Amino acid sequence: MLDYDEEAERYDVLRGGEPRAAAAADAVTGLVPGGARDLLDVACGTGIVTRRLAAARAGLRVTGADLSPTMTRMAAARLPGAVVRADGRRLPFGDAQFDAVVSVWLLHLMSGPEDVRAVVAECARVLRPGGVYVTTVHKGASHNVGSDIDAILAARPRSPVPDAPDTVDACAAGHGLLPAGEARFRGRGQGRSPRRAIADLRRGWFVTLPPGEPLAEEFAARLAGLPDQDRSRADPVFRLRAYRKPWGGNPERFGGDWEAEPIRPPRRPLP
Repeated sequence: MLDYDEEAERYDVLRGGEPRAAAAADAVTGLVPGGARDLLDVACGTGIVTRRLAAARAGLRVTGADLSPTMTRMAAARLPGAVVRADGRRLPFGDAQFDAVVSVWLLHLMSGPEDVRAVVAECARVLRPGGVYVTTVHKGASHNVGSDIDAILAARPRSPVPDAPDTVDACAAGHGLLPAGEARFRGRGQGRSPRRAIADLRRGWFVTLPPGEPLAEEFAARLAGLPDQDRSRADPVFRLRAYRKPWGGNPERFGGDWEAEPIRPPRRPLP
């Protein structure tokens, strides 16, 4: 597991920077009801996506939360006064406080089903009736683009998939959330080259291949034998799912008829 305090300074550079952040924010915004006024970004990281969510719509108040002290400081510099340090499994907010809650690239980091359930439970708790929870699912599979790098890495020991779509669906349903749409977006600038895959391996990106272990070095050697060591392969494509909290209050908050209009993903093709 990566140390996200240590990773913070290089996090954006290694993950597509502003182009990836723009793609993520655009896809998330497409799943958030137009009348939403308060949005919580759980595990906001450096705030690179959070800032774009805040700028996406006039009048949308965005709060970021992250557990890493360094990430929190970086996010707070981008959104002064709007970021708190918090664990997604124990959010420091009252019930029904937000019209939308987002957790992008979080559930795959959970240690097991109990932690996934805890995060989804908290996101559901702080969500207002009529509001939407948006999250990425099966993040690990997004990086498998069918490349020669993937062919080598396919032989590595497998790890559990805490953010499997069926698992997240079941957690959402268990807390009264209903399916409300899905979308995809491209991880711009995240296509791996063999040399970058070796660097990722040696800094602990692949949890079943601990850095320095003989097996990890075996995979590094196989990756080093690929052609075009610095040529990036295809970018990953991430999946978002949205879940709606049924009305239990006044639908006028979202213009009165929002519940009758299902949320749909953006119709434009992936860039």
